[in-house]
Amino acid sequence: RAGAGPRRGRLRAAAMAGFVRELERRAGPALRLEQRAAGGVGCVVWDAALVLAKFLETGACPLARRHVLELGAGTGAVGIMAATLGAIVTVTDLEELQELLMVNIENNKHLVTGSVRAKVLKWGEDVTEFQPPPDYILMADCIYYEESLEPLLKTLKDLTGPDTCVLCCYEQRTMGKNPEIERKYFELLQRDFELETIPLDRHDEEYRSEDIHILNIHRKCTVGAQ
Repeated sequence: RAGAGPRRGRLRAAAMAGFVRELERRAGPALRLEQRAAGGVGCVVWDAALVLAKFLETGACPLARRHVLELGAGTGAVGIMAATLGAIVTVTDLEELQELLMVNIENNKHLVTGSVRAKVLKWGEDVTEFQPPPDYILMADCIYYEESLEPLLKTLKDLTGPDTCVLCCYEQRTMGKNPEIERKYFELLQRDFELETIPLDRHDEEYRSEDIHILNIHRKCTVGAQ
């Protein structure tokens, strides 16, 4: 895509030697994020996570002292970045990702100005312990398995209140079933949520790509709601 080359190169350049990925910050030392050579898609820092983390740094969303929950956190890159901006963060993923999340929280705790903790959350299951609804829900590249769409949407509906802002960042993929999965996801999502695309020129100047999109998502107002 036109214009995506050098910017995409910038994203790739965030990968450092070995399996540690450094994510530079505008103020202070970079985040150091451990990855795993084996263990599935949750064990690496995806480009959409870099784009969303750096978008948070633009200040477009006030995070200081706000309650933030990250779904499908993987390495925790996005949630930990939010915690360095003063947010009270819970990063969530499956049981098998907890060790990696806790390692990355520990490695970056000296940069955190809010707070950050890791918890198990399996999409589609009970979310009582994550209530009341957070101010923000963060999601980076959570749309890739067709069988996970319904559980993910149930969890979003269960977690969001009328004032919750969901920031969803995803890489638009053209291979295989990806376009169909994306189409189905957004079709289902729009039954209960309003979607607004954040323009590319509001993304971080260096961490952006024309095939990576950030959506601002809110619950639709229901009849009789205050």
